[in-house]
This record gives sequence, structure tokens and C-alpha cells, in this order.
Amino acid sequence: MSAGVMAEDGYRLWLRYDSLPKQTVERYRPHVASLVVQGRSPTLAAIREELVAGLSGLLGTKVAVAADLDRDGAIIVGTPRSSPLIARLRLDHLLRALGPEGYIIRSVRLDGRRAIAIASDGEVGALYGAFHLLRLMQTVQPLDDLDIVERPRLRLRILNHWDNLDGSIERGYAGRSLWNWSELPARVDQRLRDYARACASVGINGSVLNNVNADARILSAEYLRKVAAIADAFRPYGVRVYLSIRFSAPMELGGLPTADPLDPTVAAWWRQKADEIYSLIPDFGGFLVKADSEGQPGPRTYRRTHADGANMLAAALAPHGGVVMWRAFVYDPKPGYDRAAAAYDSLKPFDGKFAPNVLLQVKNGPIDFQPREPFHPLFGAMPKTQLMPELQITQEYLGFSNHLVFLAMMWREFLDSDTYAEGPGSTVAKVIDGSLYGQRLTGMAGVANTGSDRNWTGHHFAQANWYAFGRLAWDPNLAPRRIAEEWVRMTFTRDPATAERIVRMMLESYEALVDYMTPLGLHHIMWPGHHYGPAPWWDKAERPDWNSVYYHRADARGLGFDRTATGSDAVSCYNPPIRDLFANIATCPEKFLLWFHHVPWDYRLLSGRTLWDELALRYQRGVDWVRAARKEWDALADRIDAERHAEVARKLAIQERDAVWWRDAVLLYFQTFAKRPLPPGVERPAHTLDFYMTTSLKW
Repeated sequence: MSAGVMAEDGYRLWLRYDSLPKQTVERYRPHVASLVVQGRSPTLAAIREELVAGLSGLLGTKVAVAADLDRDGAIIVGTPRSSPLIARLRLDHLLRALGPEGYIIRSVRLDGRRAIAIASDGEVGALYGAFHLLRLMQTVQPLDDLDIVERPRLRLRILNHWDNLDGSIERGYAGRSLWNWSELPARVDQRLRDYARACASVGINGSVLNNVNADARILSAEYLRKVAAIADAFRPYGVRVYLSIRFSAPMELGGLPTADPLDPTVAAWWRQKADEIYSLIPDFGGFLVKADSEGQPGPRTYRRTHADGANMLAAALAPHGGVVMWRAFVYDPKPGYDRAAAAYDSLKPFDGKFAPNVLLQVKNGPIDFQPREPFHPLFGAMPKTQLMPELQITQEYLGFSNHLVFLAMMWREFLDSDTYAEGPGSTVAKVIDGSLYGQRLTGMAGVANTGSDRNWTGHHFAQANWYAFGRLAWDPNLAPRRIAEEWVRMTFTRDPATAERIVRMMLESYEALVDYMTPLGLHHIMWPGHHYGPAPWWDKAERPDWNSVYYHRADARGLGFDRTATGSDAVSCYNPPIRDLFANIATCPEKFLLWFHHVPWDYRLLSGRTLWDELALRYQRGVDWVRAARKEWDALADRIDAERHAEVARKLAIQERDAVWWRDAVLLYFQTFAKRPLPPGVERPAHTLDFYMTTSLKW
């Protein structure tokens, strides 16, 4: 990822330090005459290397590296302990308050010379500050009179990789795993360092290396040595490694007859395993656990609780400072149950029962990473439990790496959702950052979309979702427009007019995808297994809640899942008044209408149209947007490098094909219940319903 590499293949992500316009360079030169990074450590070396490459590339000439302040215009970077110059600024009290990852970027004078100081209480914080300065320059922001104070709002900002030991990636759409287990630990690919560098540039500080559907072998001595080699590559960039563990590992690796969390021999095995891990990886982060879910073993096998299982593991990690992230994705089938309430019913009774180093990792919505869901009711329902959201960056239900969809819009909607747990303003963001309940251990997880593809994410625009996750995990209050503007200017173009056109396309993309996939609260109507393309007719799975028909419940009367008191009553999981808002068909936001209500086909929506007409027109609107986006992108052919422009154009063509397929297949199927014609303005399907029901959309 060297700044000197000019190939336009997407490998450099948003860290593209190409020369700035001449006028901008002239404005910056007085502020960037030399670089002073005092001290010696792997992280300080990374800071020095990044700034030399970045500043030299942006300014078009090599920036001098100095041992001390010898001229105006120096960039001084470090901590009070590593740099005598930073120590002289007497910022110690403020820096300690910001913590080891916070930083200050300030225009200062030392010995009568002007300088820009990047100061932190920790070396990784100084690295984050260095990336911030480079971001200012990449986006052509002024460097005069700087006084920036930053610290992360969340403590753990972690990518979850669903990578398997054979190199495959579950729900991965950008090639093979980045971790070449067969070559480790002897050979560590440079790409791992580039990955850690990209993560650090947006403040991501942790990486779970393996699939939540874990293979117990990841905890074997052989694999732990490989994990340690990865940790060594990540450490200079402040990225700690975590592992997904299999709850039955004491049996599969240790030969024990049980994995009962209350059995002393099981607890002892986990303590010894934790000691072994930390002897190899002193800064190991901890465990991610999927237990008692979709066939994964867990404590309930032994009639123990989720708290029993999580706390046993937490006790093994606590002496080393490790954490347990216990996934809340549990939904045991019961007669007449509603999957949307399953995790709430299973876990709310254990509020206050989890150990201090346990985080309950909760998906943003109560089903499973759907294009649109209401916020998960556990947020705001467990005031004595530490919760962290799990977002999905990889697009399992959103068109894989073929569809352009800027997920910051979805995440902003989720974070801004008001739980009303402590009255109005009790947003999800306030729940997870600790400001609502005083939660001390905070975090956010994102299921990663990276892979071995040269451009990392399969679709050039999917890089923006990796970037956006990092920025929102650092500050959950950031606006999607700001994130998109940064990313476009750093990745594609600094031309304001061109950038604005691309940003607008990104900001519109999420709502458009919802329109052509699951408008008005529809959900989980994708093909089974791979989840690509529509299959609202699917009813052949062994469990009711693995079938599309379970979720939409179409019949001659109407469409939608009744989750009010007359149905499953899952709406009661929410706090009033949001519960009452959702429960009343007249006040339920239309974006969640079919999520909470079984709505008659002739019910009038706010537009004045019937449900059937509105549904059909929403699908058409989604198709129309993709077509317009293709034209907009084609019009930018002379503004974007040819290689990336052509690759995005090919993806947009696939997206249009898929959007049309979604519209035609879904409307033809629901039309068999509605018995109504398509309204004017909606195109007629190209094939019969039988064709769509027997032909899976290919990706």
C-alpha cells in the first residue's frame, strides 16, 4: 500500500497520497516543512513511515525528517514520554483525560518556531492523530490555527471476520481469507500489515480472526502460534486480536467428558488455555462466542444459562484483562413463537447477571441483518448489562459485493432510534456509549467485508462501508454525509462537483435498495441458504422461521406479520411510547408497517394509494433509481480513472438486473394473493412466476 504505487485497482483504499493541486500545496508548505517523531518503537516507526509517505506524496516532494525542532513548519508527533518536544507543551493532564487513544492536533510555538503538534498519552493515539492530519490534507482542509481534540466514544471497535481455517469466508464476497494459515507463522503476508494500517486509519482497534461458527482447532498450540504471528503484525497499529471459540473445545481439544460451565475441571481447562494464549499474545483481546444458536454448542446443553457460560469464560480471561463478547443471536423454535422476540425473551431475564468483562453482542435488528429492521428491543431493555451492537458490513442480505449500498445510512437510522428507556432522547447511541446507563465497557462490532480480492471488498464502493464502520465506531454521532464526503475525496476525486454527485448517489443508495428488495417492512424473503435474490414463496425449510412465508404471511386479505396484541405481541418488547406507536397501524412508521401489522391490500397509506399499489410503486422506484445511478456513473467516465470506472459500471449493470428481478418476482408472487393489477407506472414482468420460482438469481 505504498504511496508510490499508482495502479488504479483499489488496493490503496482511502490511503491514496497522490499529489495535491499546486495551489493547495503552496498553502500547505509553510505548515509542513519537516517531520519530527522522537523515540523508537514499532508504533513510532509506523507513524514516521506513514507521515513521510503521506506528506511527501501529497506535497509532491520528499518531506525532511529531523531529530529536533530546527525550522518553522515542523510536524511534531508523539507522547510526553517519547518526545521531549511534546513534553514541553505541558499537555499531560489533558492527554491523560483523553486516554491512550485520544489525541490533540494543535498549532503551537516552541522556541519561537511555528509547528503542528500531534500529541497523545499513548503511541497508538498519536498514530490516530497522524492519520487525522493526513485526512485533513487529503480532503483539502485548512491547516491554520489547528486545535483538534479527539477521543473514541467506544472502547472496543472490532471487525468480526467469519473466516474459516480452510481459507473460505462464510458470507464473504471478496475472495478468500486474508489469513493464509498454511504459511503462518513462518511467513506473514505484507497484506496483513496493510490491513492493520487501514483499520488504524479509521480507529478500528480489534479483529476477531475466525468464524463465529468456530472450529475448536483455533485454540490448539499449532494455531495459537499462527495467531501470535498475526498479532505481532497488527500490534504496531493498535489492532488487538480476538478469537471466536467453540464452547465444546474442552471436549474436542482437551478430551474432557463435558463442557458444563459449572464443572470445575472445565473452568480449569479454560483458565489454563487463557494462560497459554496470553503467554504467546500478551495483548490478546478475548473471546467472541456463538453458543446455543443454529446448532452451536452452549451452556444450555447442560441446563445452564447464558450468564453461566459467559461468566465462566470471563473468569478465565479476567486476570489478563480479556473480555467476552457473548452473541445474543439466539432463537430457539417454540410452538407459536416469534423469532423477532426470541433473543429478548431468552436474555432479558439475565440483566445484571453477567460479569464486568462480558459484553452482550446484539445485532442491530431482531431478525438477521435485513435491509431494514426496527432496532433490537434489547437496546434499552437491559440497563444492568453491557451491550455492544453487531453490524454487518458484508452484504449478506443486501446484494453481496454486487450492489452499491452505503450502509452508514442504515446504521445512522439504528443509532438514532429512540428506545425511550429513560424517557425521550434515550437513543441506541446513548445506550451503547455508556451515557445512558453508565456502561463502562463499550464497543461496536462489524462483520467484515474484506477478502483476498485486489480491491479488498469486491466492489470499490463497498470499501466505503469498511471506512464508515470505523468512523461510526469512533464516534456514533457522525453524519453519513460527512463520512461519504471524506471517503469520496480520499478515494475517487477531490473535484467538488464530481464528489458531490458521487456522494449524493451514495446517500440515496440505501433507501433505493430497500425499495427494490423489502419495502414497507417486508423482511427475510430471500432465497434460502445463500440469501441472494428473492424467494418470497419459500416454504420448504425444516423450521418455520427459516421460511419466507413465515415472515410475510400473505393471504387473500393482506400482507405482513401481526406483532401486535392480536398477533405475536412481540411489539410489547419495546418501551412505551414507541411500543404504542408501532402497535397502532395508524401511527406505525410506514417503513415498518408490514413488520408489525398484517395490512389489508386496500388499506390506504399516507400517499393515498392502497397497500398493493404503494408496494408495486416502491419496487418500481427502486429499479428507477438504479437505472438513474447507472446513467450518473456513466456520465462521470471522464472524471474517474478508467479501470475503476469500468469495474463499478459492471457492478451497476448487475445491480439493475437484480433490481428488476426482485421487482418482477416479488410482485408476481404477491399478486397471486392480492388479485389486483399492477398500477400505472409499474413495468410488466419479463417472465412468468413459475420461471422465477424455479430459477435462482445468480451472483
